[in-house]
Amino acid sequence: MSAVPRSEKPVGRIRRMLDRLSSSQEDLESEELREDTATAGCTRIGDCHDRQIVTVTGTLRTVTLRPRAGVPALEAELFDGSAALDVVWLGRRSIVGIEPGRRLIASGRVSLSRGRRVLFNPKYELRPLGRE
Repeated sequence: MSAVPRSEKPVGRIRRMLDRLSSSQEDLESEELREDTATAGCTRIGDCHDRQIVTVTGTLRTVTLRPRAGVPALEAELFDGSAALDVVWLGRRSIVGIEPGRRLIASGRVSLSRGRRVLFNPKYELRPLGRE
């Protein structure tokens, strides 16, 4: 006989299955992104601090062209399931492949701007579309 009572084993599996069935699509996507972050060996955005050099991964939620001090700047919001981070490419109006829904890995130094985490001109790698 095992040390754990038999009745507790199925409850765990059943509970996880029921939780998954009753979760919203957004919750499921956030969980998948958190797992992807751990698998890729990246830092969770929620754990990033000011002036820290990090490598993060996630999905681009929005991409906008927003000038900063008269210079064109392409801004994107990267979300990894734990928090969001703004990725800004200064002097760029567009970058091929940078579009909402695209997954990417970005590396650079985090800074805080108006209370939000920001990566300026990061090194980045576009992730394949669809399932890997």
